[in-house]
Amino acid sequence: MVSSSSSREGWGRWDLLRAILGLGFWFQGFRCYPWMAVNYFLKDGLNVNPSTLQLLMNSANLPMVAKPFYGLISDAVYISGQHRIPYIAFGAFLQAASWITIVILSKSGISILSLTIFLLLGNLGASIAEVANDAIVAETGKQRTSSAKKSESLSSGQLQSFVWMASSVGGVLGNLIGGVAIDKFSPQAMFLSFGVLLTIQFLITISVHESSLNLPKNASNEGIRKQLSKLVVALRKPEIAYSITWFAASYAIIPALTGTMFYYQTEHLKIESSVLGISKVFGQAAMLFWSVIYNKKLKSVPSRKLISAIQVTMAVFMVSDVIFVKGIYRQMGVPDSVYVVTFSGLLEVLFFFKILPISVLIAQLCPPGCEGSLMAFVMSAIALSFIISGYLGVALASYVGVTGSDFSGLPHGLLVQALCTLIPLYWVSCIPDDKKPKSRSD
Repeated sequence: MVSSSSSREGWGRWDLLRAILGLGFWFQGFRCYPWMAVNYFLKDGLNVNPSTLQLLMNSANLPMVAKPFYGLISDAVYISGQHRIPYIAFGAFLQAASWITIVILSKSGISILSLTIFLLLGNLGASIAEVANDAIVAETGKQRTSSAKKSESLSSGQLQSFVWMASSVGGVLGNLIGGVAIDKFSPQAMFLSFGVLLTIQFLITISVHESSLNLPKNASNEGIRKQLSKLVVALRKPEIAYSITWFAASYAIIPALTGTMFYYQTEHLKIESSVLGISKVFGQAAMLFWSVIYNKKLKSVPSRKLISAIQVTMAVFMVSDVIFVKGIYRQMGVPDSVYVVTFSGLLEVLFFFKILPISVLIAQLCPPGCEGSLMAFVMSAIALSFIISGYLGVALASYVGVTGSDFSGLPHGLLVQALCTLIPLYWVSCIPDDKKPKSRSD
């Protein structure tokens, strides 16, 4: 009778945990909704050029680089006996305040500098919340209770797939609604609506106490220095250090041309915002499908083989973009809008396909007690890599002579991009070929 009651209580806590994680990761995916409006606000409202737009959008991600610091704090510093939920709530509050402030300032005119500052603050809030969410996934995915049945235990891969799907659903809705809303409402209206949603998330989060989630507890008196030493020990493990290094380099070495392609599609091809929204929805749907396929079919595939296949596929799609820009698909009877919806939407999310298997791998290799710190370090490395990639893309666009009105050099830039995508395959052996988690007695 006691065990039955305990079982029901455990499943109740699991349901609540899934609800909190699902909501948090859904918002991570739905963040594309206001950021789609930011693109148009910069292009049409502030009249910036492609290079400035890409520089600003990448620079706004700088708070993501400090994720290890947020992870160390959430691992070591408890607030009212909690070390995850308060950080999720604070992140939601900071985001809501930033987006709503942008709306207020926009009424009297807002400078690029002011906009950048509040976008930085918004991303600071997002990164703090993401670190806490990622830490919960990492530590809960490894948790094994002696009283739980084997069928009730939750593997890291299953929980990773669940939150990945929640994020993908948020992305699908964000892009679908955003693509329609950008034609009917002002960017400021979209910023305000997202700020209101974040306020609701904040209120929901603060109503939940962490003790009701049955999270594994670390010693709260260890301090940041102790957590930092744990992180250093983890990063000294060759299988962890080499995997993260390869993963970060595989992104950083590719010069991103996102800003240039956005201008090419909207200014040169006159692609409507609704089409771009549908394109992103198609990509998010592909991510959702990917999470399901990975969970059911690909978890047993060695990380090295799976990630290498994704890397090659990315390069193939970039070569396809060259054919697209040269107008060959158009001559074959394929409308530009059809290509943008399918191939462009899929290429955009292919960059993120690698994150799921590498996250599962790192979570399995992560020593107990530093889940938040290590997963935050991984996400920080990804963020820094994307920033470097964006800056390299600006340099490449300038080198091939691409401007807001002249895209003749874009095919050459895309070929360079495809070549750079293949280079990391030469040191893909850095990724462990066996993904099976090692048993731990501690």
